[in-house]
Amino acid sequence: MTDPPLDQTLRSAQAFVRDALVPLEPLLLAQDYDRLLPALASARDHVKALGLLAPHMPRGEGGLGLSLADFGRLSEVLGWSPLGHYAFNCQAPDVGNMELLHRHGSAAQKARFLAPLVRGEVRSCFSMTEPERAGSNPVHLDTTARVDGDDYVIAGHKWFTSSADGAAFAVVMAVTNPDVPSPHARASQILVPLDTPGVRIVRTIPVMGETGRGWFSHAEIEYVDVRVPRANRIGAEGAGFVLAQERLGPGRIHHCMRWIGLAERALDVMCRRAASRELAPGRPLGAQQAVQHWLAESRAEIHASRLMVLDAARKIDDAGAHAARVDVSLIKFYVAGTLQRVVDRAVQVCGALGVTDDTILSWIYRHERAARIYDGPDEVHKSVVARHMLKAYGVDVAI
Repeated sequence: MTDPPLDQTLRSAQAFVRDALVPLEPLLLAQDYDRLLPALASARDHVKALGLLAPHMPRGEGGLGLSLADFGRLSEVLGWSPLGHYAFNCQAPDVGNMELLHRHGSAAQKARFLAPLVRGEVRSCFSMTEPERAGSNPVHLDTTARVDGDDYVIAGHKWFTSSADGAAFAVVMAVTNPDVPSPHARASQILVPLDTPGVRIVRTIPVMGETGRGWFSHAEIEYVDVRVPRANRIGAEGAGFVLAQERLGPGRIHHCMRWIGLAERALDVMCRRAASRELAPGRPLGAQQAVQHWLAESRAEIHASRLMVLDAARKIDDAGAHAARVDVSLIKFYVAGTLQRVVDRAVQVCGALGVTDDTILSWIYRHERAARIYDGPDEVHKSVVARHMLKAYGVDVAI
């Protein structure tokens, strides 16, 4: 049972998403960013006036102060539209960077980087993945940050740095301690303003035929002897991997609840099509047993996903991300699979319409196929869960 303030927040957010943001989706589907981005800036101003901006952040930092479980509920509501999280200033990767800076940033870092990010005045990005290294092994990095007096000099090649186009700064994962025996203690996270000399955005990476702009983009970046103060390091030197794991725990809750919102949207499209499309006069598509089974299976999988994610969120709220690490791996691959199956069924029910840009399904299908890859591929998370299970039987196997 949720308390009345959260219920009211959920209702307000739902009304705003459906009344103000869904009508903007045709601009997204048409890749008309010249009109979409100003419209989203206006929508964000309205959300700010409602007092709902950055709902995941504590009130003392300028947010709404929701717990992770409560934000999970809101995240599902916002996930009904691909534009929801951006309008409420809780979109990835900014949401994770805000949480990271809130927990581990210095006072100076919070004033310079966190405060304007929470206010929605700037955007950020997280620069970890490298084209030459497997993204599924985040400790295997080539990018280095060499100490030179009071500075770090960063050199490396990154890609799939999401939302770098137009961002004010990046959180860069770079090796600062290459000689430390443990690979998990070699990298640090460093704040790099993107207007620093030596930062070069090589290209915006096309994704299944689309080249996005602004928040809707993925960049390839070169860091060519980029000099930043050592004071820009977040946390202790060599703690980059630990901070990344801490960041990803709540981050996977955010993603999973957003995926549930998108799955609910796809199910709504499927139901509307099944009820309105006639196979013959007086016989709707929904009369087909196969379609009925797809609807029922989708409802069961979405409901199970929601309960699993909220349970993991409550565990993180109560005991911390480390205590919930197996639960987080479980929901990551399960909910990503649920989203893929529900969207695929919706496309099948819609027939030729489902593969056009006349519905939101095509956008979800293109952009959320990556749900099974980013934040750790499904296969890695399944191994984490299975390894934990086998330990109870006296078997210790490496991933």
